[in-house]
Amino acid sequence: MTAFSHRARHFVAALLFVCSLASCVSPPKQPTGVDKAALDTIVDEVIARYRLPGIAVGVVRDGRVIYTRTSGETVAGSKQTVDTDTLFKIASNSKAMTAAVLARLIDRGLLRWEDPVTRHLPGFKMSDAWITREIQVRDLLIHNSGLREGAGDLMLWPEPNAYTRADILAGLAHLKPQQSFRAQYAYDNLLYVVAGEVAAAAGGIPYESLVDREIFTPLGMTRCQAGGFERNVVGNVAQPHMRTGDGNVVIRGDAANVPVSTSAAAGGIRCSLNDMLTWIRVWLDPQLRGRDGLPWLTPERRKEVWNTHMPMPISARQRRWEDTRFLAYGYGWRISDADGRWRVAHTGTLAGMYSAVTLLPEMNVGFVFMINGEGSDARQVLNRMLVAHFTQPAQKLTVAALANELADTPSEAALSPQLAPRTPVRPATVSQWLGRYRDPWFGDLRVCASGDTVEVQAAKSPLLSGSLQRSGERLSVDWHDPSVDVDAWLDFSHEHDGIALHMAKMDPDADFSFDYEDLAFVRIGDCP
Repeated sequence: MTAFSHRARHFVAALLFVCSLASCVSPPKQPTGVDKAALDTIVDEVIARYRLPGIAVGVVRDGRVIYTRTSGETVAGSKQTVDTDTLFKIASNSKAMTAAVLARLIDRGLLRWEDPVTRHLPGFKMSDAWITREIQVRDLLIHNSGLREGAGDLMLWPEPNAYTRADILAGLAHLKPQQSFRAQYAYDNLLYVVAGEVAAAAGGIPYESLVDREIFTPLGMTRCQAGGFERNVVGNVAQPHMRTGDGNVVIRGDAANVPVSTSAAAGGIRCSLNDMLTWIRVWLDPQLRGRDGLPWLTPERRKEVWNTHMPMPISARQRRWEDTRFLAYGYGWRISDADGRWRVAHTGTLAGMYSAVTLLPEMNVGFVFMINGEGSDARQVLNRMLVAHFTQPAQKLTVAALANELADTPSEAALSPQLAPRTPVRPATVSQWLGRYRDPWFGDLRVCASGDTVEVQAAKSPLLSGSLQRSGERLSVDWHDPSVDVDAWLDFSHEHDGIALHMAKMDPDADFSFDYEDLAFVRIGDCP
């Protein structure tokens, strides 16, 4: 070896050591064999079928960005086009970032997966003293708490609301288990908020600062936002939409000053397509190093995060569409197989915002997409089409066939008995039930006359405001805001020398985050 070649080798090694993901990787190119036209066709057909307001899609293979596609507007009708730097709410894809923050802190020796939660949060309580004592940091991440699916989510959504993380920590003590601790899977958001607070306690700084320090800064994810920000300063922020006839309208749009999200650790982070492509590249290639030149996460932590910690049920559609044989929850990721290939993935769902991240590690392929509109079916179809593009390229799946199958599948609501027509309730007919009510975790609710009608209003959740209705022999609430589309039955009764109020979803298969069934109101006084 010549002296020149020896020096050159060390120069290259030093360069690779100190450079960041953002600065050291060559610009995205289209390698040989990338069928961009086929990918464009898939995305175009999904956009057209579901009339999406905006979308950003990207694919990584063999460590390189091989495809990006953006379409639509950040705000429908604004002519502000979506691009690869547009910020989207990634919703529950935030969970993998929370798990990664904890993993980084474990690498630093600041905590362990097996630590009792109370070691880091001494005031933490579940409703059962034994669970309080036994629940570990790892349990916060794998949906095995015994709580009902989505328990307590009404403290997170609909946003905006006045609940704090302290409210969530206090409220958990009043949420009753529906099954045994660690017995089976039931999706949970509140305990991810707790996980974020555990990380903050162990790391010595707020959760939002930790995410920036442990993820965004070392990986060069410069557009992502975990905390509050000024909308117009950050700029290029996609707003959520809902369908109205043939168009899309903004719902729950951002104020000029976007506050810190109580739900950040569970589903409150925003990122751009460019940054999410960096995120999946670092998971697909353990050799990529951060800006400090050091491995971003040790092999031990990576293995733990992607281990199968909690079995999950497999739907009939998953078996039919993807021949899925196993499905489990890791730490912030869902671990499964698709078409005989190992898959690591997650989705994110908020009102008017849908996202998906899918990795096929054995194929060294991953993709991400984010939608700023009603996109439940669009996400299912696009996810399946993109997976099959790599796992079964010879299979002639079409967007139309998958979309038609979803459209032709009757919903549980459609199969339910038809409800009697709903009519507004007059105050005089329910006078014995009028008053102020309180639930130990949700807080206060008013059921009070307003002229010739009766209004239902939650004290700390302003979007939960509606009119009392009668359907046959039962009472219900019709929320005024059209984006709050899960109405509730209200059942009043005399209990324990007082008046109690229980609620339940009118559509039992509606979004589980409207966890009315966990509420137990008692009347505390008259209407003001």
